[in-house]
Amino acid sequence: MSTTSTTGTRNETTPTSATTSRRTTTLAVLRTEARLFRREPASLFWVLAFPTLLLVILGSIPSFRRADDALGGIRLVDAYVPVAVLIALIMAGVQAMPPVVTGYRERGVLRRMSTTPVRPAALLSAQMGLHGAAALGSALLSLAVGRTAFDVPLPRQAPGYALALLLAAGSALALGALVSALSRTSKIANAVGSAVFFPMMFCAGVWLPVQSMPDALARVVEATPFGAAAQALNQAAAGDWPAWSHLGVLALWTVVLSGAAARWFRWE
Repeated sequence: MSTTSTTGTRNETTPTSATTSRRTTTLAVLRTEARLFRREPASLFWVLAFPTLLLVILGSIPSFRRADDALGGIRLVDAYVPVAVLIALIMAGVQAMPPVVTGYRERGVLRRMSTTPVRPAALLSAQMGLHGAAALGSALLSLAVGRTAFDVPLPRQAPGYALALLLAAGSALALGALVSALSRTSKIANAVGSAVFFPMMFCAGVWLPVQSMPDALARVVEATPFGAAAQALNQAAAGDWPAWSHLGVLALWTVVLSGAAARWFRWE
């Protein structure tokens, strides 16, 4: 009876201990990565400051502050606030995060980490959380500057805007995680990131707002994560709930890209 009781107690407490250990390890990784992230001024500039700076430059052009019938009567600066928000997400997911993870792989940090209780999900979650927080901070900064400097209305459908923004952040960071998983070196990560960067910027509406694109092109762009995000954010900014088709595209991309990143991630 005594032996059975002792064995039963051990079996009952082991899963709890394992869960606590994983949680402690994940928090330790997050704290370490946060300290390192604060020491990267270039990443902080491109993610936090550059999108808002670009918005200020564009908003300073007089023609961008005049109503445009092709955009449904809104101004170009109004249309570019969601674009600035998406630029921050693209910068964080595709440009800033992959070189960090692949740099760890090149220097053998990941190989040494593989001998510890740290799992790939802990490292990728920490990186996605930190870069996601920076991107969301940049999004709030763009909204605030657009409102105070150029009288851009705040999103009229705030819950829908927040949901679309979170889904867009998830898909951007999942894309960055996939680039990180597939790239063996920082050079490859930078090359792949650059190859993905410009098409995603186009889909986000940097050079041509999505609502101004021809119908055929717009339908293709809306099937991409940032094209769907641009439309969802525009709809929420105008006061409408984002189309479920756009939200579904974002959710699908997030799930598929996250699963692929977890599947193909390698320590070496």
